[in-house]
Amino acid sequence: MSFLDMIKKSVVEQFTSSLSTGDIFFSLLVAFAAAVIIAFIYKRTYTGVSYTKSFVLSLVLLAMVTSLVIRTINSNLALSLGMVGALSIVRFRTAVKDPVDTIFMFWAITAGIMSGAGLYLVTIIATLILGIFYTVSYMTAFHPTQKYLLVIKASKGYAEEIHSLMDKKKKCILKTESYKDKTVELTYELATKDTSRELDKLKNQKEVESIHLVSID
Repeated sequence: MSFLDMIKKSVVEQFTSSLSTGDIFFSLLVAFAAAVIIAFIYKRTYTGVSYTKSFVLSLVLLAMVTSLVIRTINSNLALSLGMVGALSIVRFRTAVKDPVDTIFMFWAITAGIMSGAGLYLVTIIATLILGIFYTVSYMTAFHPTQKYLLVIKASKGYAEEIHSLMDKKKKCILKTESYKDKTVELTYELATKDTSRELDKLKNQKEVESIHLVSID
């Protein structure tokens, strides 16, 4: 037997000849459990502007589909080559705005790969350990001060009072100041962990018509 034939034989032997329903079901179940943990952590630590339920559901489906793909590739060499060819023509054009979303997608894919490869215990343990480390880092020094856009609409005569109040904040920058008729609209960029103080001082004033607070992180 030539050296080339030995390589071919070793490659073919890496693939199992059968794909049982039980293996598929258990791989999907483990991938689902890991994805639920990942989705829960994402929901609890989300700090963006527009939280979407569809993205969380996509994490669950992504892990399960990846698990199914890996399980199929492990079962048959011909199927694996066909799967690679089919996936090579798929193009994903959805823009991911937050880098953290990309990390969570990669995390879900990794959990699916480990589950599809039959590493069930490793999948759950690794997912829990990564979740603990990420949650701890989120709640401690790695979690930065939240940034907001504070939009205040008030009477013109009260503009100076608002300026003097906001100037006391260390991380507060006036972005826009717009006057119209008898009102003024002020927009501040505010970095703080607690916005209740600023809002409590402003919302009880008769001169203030409206207050809008928008997260920009």
